[in-house]
Amino acid sequence: MKGFLKFALDIVMGAVIPILILNNLSRPLGAPTAYVIAALIPVTYVLVDTFFITRRFNFITSYTAATAILNGALAFWFVDGARFALKDTIAPLFNVVLFGGSILIGRPILRYFLAQALGPDTKERREAVGQLMGEKSILRSLIIGTIIITIDSIAISAVNFVINLNHVTATFGTDLFNEQVAQVNGFTRIVFPIASLVTYSIGVGIAFSAIYRLLPKEDGMPPAASEFMKLIDLYREQRMAAALRAPVNPDAPLRESVIAPSESATPSTK
Repeated sequence: MKGFLKFALDIVMGAVIPILILNNLSRPLGAPTAYVIAALIPVTYVLVDTFFITRRFNFITSYTAATAILNGALAFWFVDGARFALKDTIAPLFNVVLFGGSILIGRPILRYFLAQALGPDTKERREAVGQLMGEKSILRSLIIGTIIITIDSIAISAVNFVINLNHVTATFGTDLFNEQVAQVNGFTRIVFPIASLVTYSIGVGIAFSAIYRLLPKEDGMPPAASEFMKLIDLYREQRMAAALRAPVNPDAPLRESVIAPSESATPSTK
């Protein structure tokens, strides 16, 4: 329920209130001023939530804040026509570069989102989660999930650009321009977040499915019925036990702390 309320609040602050401002305050305040205020409402909401309400500074909140700051800066780029369509598409294009680039360098960004979202509360658990995310089967699922989210961002970018190019045709600074932006936002600011939520859920679900297949079971219980961090502890214990059972390589070099035979076995001749 908490997640639903947060999503509903995101829609209200990111779409409903800005649309109301564009439709009702363009004449009293002037179209350019109303446009800037409407654009900054979602930005302010995200930054206030990040820095003053939740006050959690991690990978996820940094990504959210960076996206908000980017949108805030773009609010002051006063353009229309194709340039406005491009401007309104920069945020999803940012996701394309971020997620797609992480795949190209072999570090799927979904790995860091999940590692942060799981919330390991000790150093040992953080290390265990990091090792878990590096397992081949899980890394493969994280790459697949990241690819799905990247494709979603590409599709959103293309559709958003085309919609804005065809429907926002008025000159910037006019009431008609704000009305057209409000009409487009009434679709894109509601439909796109829902579509992204579904896509993210699919990507994360694929990763969690691989994670639960690899994690040990607690007393024969289904993995989903156990506390996740207890499974992480069991996974860590299994890795430690496996490391202790690992055979010693006879060809491995001796440690520096081992005394050389010439120094220990040869008696003094003095």
